[in-house]
Amino acid sequence: MPSVPEFDEEERERLLSDRPDWKLAREGKAITRTFQFQDFSEAWGFMSRVALIADRHDHHPEWSNVYAKVEITLTTHDAGANGGLSMRDAKMARAIDELV
Repeated sequence: MPSVPEFDEEERERLLSDRPDWKLAREGKAITRTFQFQDFSEAWGFMSRVALIADRHDHHPEWSNVYAKVEITLTTHDAGANGGLSMRDAKMARAIDELV
């Protein structure tokens, strides 16, 4: 499988500037964001909408859900030698942000 171009430092900084609610994780190889909802049903509905977007983008998040809280981590496993941030993550973060 061909490698996806990994973001360099300038591209990571631009991503964080464009998506200020996301934070770097995993030594700059991922971004993460926590979403807080009113209740479990609202959180689950959000996750369902994200799942549909993820399938369209063919880029699936790592996530967890505890009652009304959803934590999402985005990384591209085939970016660079050992995974990292890529345009796939930037597009997915933007699409997720547009839901809330």
